[in-house]
Amino acid sequence: MNSYYRRLNRKRFAIIVLASIVMLLLLLADLFTGSSNLSVSGAMKILLDGPSKESKYHFIIWSIRMPMTMTCLGVGASLALAGEHMQTILQNPLASPYTLGISSAAGFGAALSVVTGFPFLPVAWINTSLSALIFALGTSAMIFTICRNNTDSKTMILIGIVVTFLFSALQSLMQYLASQDQLSEIMHWMFGSLSKATEEGSFVCIACFLIIFLLSMRLTWQLTCLSTGEERSRSLGINTGKLRKEIYLYSSLLTAVAVSYVGAIGFIGLVAPHLARSYVGDDQRFLLCLSSIMGAIILLAASVIAKILKPGEIIPVGIITNIVGVAFLLYLLLRKKV
Repeated sequence: MNSYYRRLNRKRFAIIVLASIVMLLLLLADLFTGSSNLSVSGAMKILLDGPSKESKYHFIIWSIRMPMTMTCLGVGASLALAGEHMQTILQNPLASPYTLGISSAAGFGAALSVVTGFPFLPVAWINTSLSALIFALGTSAMIFTICRNNTDSKTMILIGIVVTFLFSALQSLMQYLASQDQLSEIMHWMFGSLSKATEEGSFVCIACFLIIFLLSMRLTWQLTCLSTGEERSRSLGINTGKLRKEIYLYSSLLTAVAVSYVGAIGFIGLVAPHLARSYVGDDQRFLLCLSSIMGAIILLAASVIAKILKPGEIIPVGIITNIVGVAFLLYLLLRKKV
């Protein structure tokens, strides 16, 4: 039996290593893909030169493409980890970072900022991201308070549905009140776009992911037990209510930070954990790692596709991920996996 688990764990580790290599290759592909006439060998040379050069192509690679690629890495991993957390604590395979309405709250915050200028800072794009973050975190705190004495998964999902409808209605109101230019900006944000990615934003996303990932790894045993059932977890002495609150806090922070920078990018938090679980099972030691890597892979691949579908323009990656996500969800339903 011990030899079986050793072989199984070696296989899981090999899958994670292979997925990491794929992620690295896609990261390079995203850096090298664009509308400039720069060759792959030229782009690699510029990458090895570092950001100190002042040529036009150095600026393209290090100041435009690098922030977008690193944002893909941080946001994709964050949304996937948040989705895996949500599916575990809610014991629902269709749960995602958007289940509890956090994304809808962020969308309303962004729309409110575009229409009114809230929170009235001198730089417009900071206003939009900050407003989205404020409403996302505020909504998370509100749901956390409501569920303080009742952490039942069904209750949390119902509250999430209510919150989603509320902020969707408020967001529609903002769209109704917006001018034509404001409406265009709101829609662009809702599509989920990397066009306004910055070095600071990518650093915040990656730092937030790494901190919460390390905190989550402390709880892998409890989360693995919780995935097998509520009663079994309690029989092993796990405080499931406290665990759900802590993991909910982590997933809320990951989602809030991610969507505040790039807008609503759907289905990564649903698709990536399913793909990871199909390869490594429910052992959270491996599932957390592979889910995060899969999320980064999906968003990096979507970014590459978005650049080559219409040369000279970058299609919002949220459109690509939604198409892939819908197809994957239909596959799951037809295969009767959910």
